[in-house]
Amino acid sequence: MIDFIGQFNPVVQALLATLFTWGLTALGAGVVIFTKQVDPRLMDVSLGFAGGVMIAASFWSLLAPAITMAEEAGMIPWVPAAIGFVGGALFMRLIDALLPHLHLRLPTSEAEGPKTSWRRSTLLVLAITLHNIPEGLAVGVAFGAVASGIGTATIGAAIALGIGIGLQNFPEGMAVSLPLRREGISRSKALWYGQLSGMVEPVAGMVGAAAVIYFYPILPFALAFAAGAMIFVVIEEVIPESQRGNNGDISSIGTVLGFTAMMILDVALG
Repeated sequence: MIDFIGQFNPVVQALLATLFTWGLTALGAGVVIFTKQVDPRLMDVSLGFAGGVMIAASFWSLLAPAITMAEEAGMIPWVPAAIGFVGGALFMRLIDALLPHLHLRLPTSEAEGPKTSWRRSTLLVLAITLHNIPEGLAVGVAFGAVASGIGTATIGAAIALGIGIGLQNFPEGMAVSLPLRREGISRSKALWYGQLSGMVEPVAGMVGAAAVIYFYPILPFALAFAAGAMIFVVIEEVIPESQRGNNGDISSIGTVLGFTAMMILDVALG
């Protein structure tokens, strides 16, 4: 796999990786073809797993390389990491405030962002799309970093990140399509809306890869930016959602397992 991916331009690599993550979002959404209900405990542990993957990816695949790259470039190591991390979180907070969206399991009256008459399905898709922007960006930046030639950025680590993000996208696809199906939307429409939330990842991935290739000095900042954006999403949405179903213990175990799986992937492939 590493040899196959390695033969392409970094932007194409990012595209292939994020098409994979989008595909797993669609696969998760496809569960709606067979059922309209999944055991809430399974959903909560899956969302916890997703949060754990994102936390681990933020450190192992993004923050740690950002600090190392800054040090190798003669910068104060923590400065790019701190600025980028806070910037990524503030960017997601801004989008969160400007884009109408609805968290899972909440009534339409509790939609966040500007008031709108948009349908519940649209608001749910936008909420998951917010998750996927930093995920796609992170994968793209990771592949762009490989092209920089810095030893701490490897094609294996970038692929590991793509696999980890893909794994945690599966429950996110289910988290959109199944509630819509239970509300009476047809299977085909529920599947469409579920996979639709992942479409942003290939776009964000290519943008991230191209940005760090053509603007090399921003690389440590870009890695930390993606990490900050993902951690914001985890704290703001993923972990609270996994705890909302009164299955806090097993969702916490899911978080630990997700973190462990992403750590193993990064160390084994990186």
